[in-house]
Amino acid sequence: MKTPKRLQPLMEDGLIDEVLYQLMSGKEAQVFVVRCAGNIRCAKVYKEANKRSFKQAAQYQEGRSVRNSRRARAMAKGTRFGQKQHEEAWLSAEVDALYRLAAAGVRVPSPHGFVDGVLLMDLVCDESGDPAPRLDEVEFTPEQARDYHSRMMMEIVRMLCAGLVHGDLSEFNVLVDAEGPVVIDLPQAVNAAGNNNAQMMLARDVNNMTDYFGRYDPNLRVTHYAEEIWELYEHGNLHPNSKLTGEFAEADTDADIATMLSIIEFAKEEEEERKEREQAARDGEF
Repeated sequence: MKTPKRLQPLMEDGLIDEVLYQLMSGKEAQVFVVRCAGNIRCAKVYKEANKRSFKQAAQYQEGRSVRNSRRARAMAKGTRFGQKQHEEAWLSAEVDALYRLAAAGVRVPSPHGFVDGVLLMDLVCDESGDPAPRLDEVEFTPEQARDYHSRMMMEIVRMLCAGLVHGDLSEFNVLVDAEGPVVIDLPQAVNAAGNNNAQMMLARDVNNMTDYFGRYDPNLRVTHYAEEIWELYEHGNLHPNSKLTGEFAEADTDADIATMLSIIEFAKEEEEERKEREQAARDGEF
């Protein structure tokens, strides 16, 4: 196929030998299957800021460190330079998360570099060598659903032990390869220790997975993994191989009404965006 303009510099630098075909296209990025030194990989091309929607960007970016003090001041002031730095920080977040999570043993596509808004990474394939399907495209028996739910809880635990919460986990950004689930789409991953919304985002990630697999085994819907995982994390008792039960005894204390209202409002806004992404996925977008 004709080489997309954004991939031309990578072709000229020898990072990509050939663009084979476009795999997906959506509101935030386009994904192409490419050949790199004999390996078949994918190139995720992020769209320009004015062509993407980051309604909740500030909440996702909270807690992300900026080493350069000049950049930090510009970002805080909202200058043109600062806006550019915000954009660059957002774009580099996924590759940073991928390297960190891969090192922590989380099943994510292995990254191979990030150049000019293009992320090169492994192409996740099924048993036949074709691009792996999304989780929502796979049918499960109740037993398989319990198995995959357990696996996803452990991937969430490993992410949290590595200091990150996915922040947008659903059946639309988990692929299924020959060995099981693979987590994708991480530009919105949040710093668990530095983001005030981390607990709520983790709960949403867990509950999205539980609701999905609960379609095949309704018994999963009465579990309390989100609460159990966060309590272990808060008390320093969460480890990559922690044995989870799905049970949780809530403390007999009054709820912080202001906090609860804030969480509810945030959840409503996020639910609207999630529905938009689901509809885009059903329409064939990435």
